[in-house]
Amino acid sequence: MLLFEGNGTPERCCEWSPRSPFATVIPYPETCALNSSRTGGTCGAGSTRERPALIRAACGNSGVSSVLLSSPAGGMPGPGDRHGCPSATTGRVVVSVRIGVEEEFHLVHVETGLPEPRADSVLEGLPGDIFTTELQQAAVESNSGVHTSLDDLYADLTGARRRLDAAAAAHGLAVVAAGTVPLPRPGGVPPTAGARYRRMVDEYRKVADEQLICGAHVHVDVPDRDTAVRVMCEVSPWLPALLALSASSPFWLGGDTGYASWRTMLWQRWPTAGPAGCFADAAEYDGTVRGLIDSGVISDAGMIYYDVRPSDHQRTIELRISDSCPRAETVVLIAGLFRALVSEARRRLEARPSARCGTRHEWLRAAAWRAARSGLEGGLVDPRTCRESPAADVVRGLLDEVRPELGAHGDWGTVRTLAEEALAEGSAARRITPHRPRRGPAGLHG
Repeated sequence: MLLFEGNGTPERCCEWSPRSPFATVIPYPETCALNSSRTGGTCGAGSTRERPALIRAACGNSGVSSVLLSSPAGGMPGPGDRHGCPSATTGRVVVSVRIGVEEEFHLVHVETGLPEPRADSVLEGLPGDIFTTELQQAAVESNSGVHTSLDDLYADLTGARRRLDAAAAAHGLAVVAAGTVPLPRPGGVPPTAGARYRRMVDEYRKVADEQLICGAHVHVDVPDRDTAVRVMCEVSPWLPALLALSASSPFWLGGDTGYASWRTMLWQRWPTAGPAGCFADAAEYDGTVRGLIDSGVISDAGMIYYDVRPSDHQRTIELRISDSCPRAETVVLIAGLFRALVSEARRRLEARPSARCGTRHEWLRAAAWRAARSGLEGGLVDPRTCRESPAADVVRGLLDEVRPELGAHGDWGTVRTLAEEALAEGSAARRITPHRPRRGPAGLHG
């Protein structure tokens, strides 16, 4: 079997083998790079996509999949300020705030590319504290450990991806890291067993039936729940830029939607999805959640699907806006930026403990729509002006905004390099739909 690349025509890049973490006939037209540690080889002459310099420097000739879920083991690529040393940017010595990631993945048949409802089988023998089921039986979730360094997070994510890939391959399945998969399964996908999931399917019907989407969620430590609630408001204006960086879901029901993140459009059909409001403290937030439960619209606090929220069971703030990312490097980029946003917001709130959020957020849903539509290939709504600007300007503006915190955590060099690589190559949605033109004069430049 052959992969697709370039304009979607078959190219002899890498032949399929049961041991390959990347081979599939799912029509994502991107060139593969086989992981030599798994297959004993690399792409031959048919491979036309040169690997990014950042990845080449870190990983040598071992490959990185841009479509399926594996990346090579090893340290996180890219230079950075030394972890735990005084930052060259701020002069402060900062103990890095802990972070963790939940990644959701699709299970597809390795020959047909159709979603396969075999999560229970794939997860047999895998540790339950790391891997678990989702609403639909064609998706699984991986939970990272808790880390302070991006290097360690990267190693954790890539290791978990390899373990999951091996378990799926034993069942003739591939694991896809993307917001959506392009092909529908005739007759739909059955839900995972359990009273909660059955209740969701019965109540939300087609919204739940079509929950064939996957995201990447980042948790950042906070000292208490009040802080999480107040930080939530502070970081919200920059979240659409993180969505644009993650956008990987242009396909739905066999066609190109024209969006970079169709997952976002599907996700926003849930009654509590979208931008979070502003709350004075945890008591006000929790009262709102209780009101939504009492209304009967949702059944429990876990169904608060805001783009960012305080965790219901951990002392963290959780980012939920991002698509599942084909490259583990993208997840690390988003995690580094989100941690810096949270740290910056905490610093502002500590300087002004009684301050209330003064930003009007009516435009946030529109900004998220723009990011879902355009990814990195068009304009984004710049939170500094609430006007459209080229995506590259907004992403670089975010880097400028959080540079002191990135430096303090030792992340500046790595995050800056990963961000520039992302801007140069475009979103995953762009890479798997190369036929699309970039959108108008607001697209990337310079």
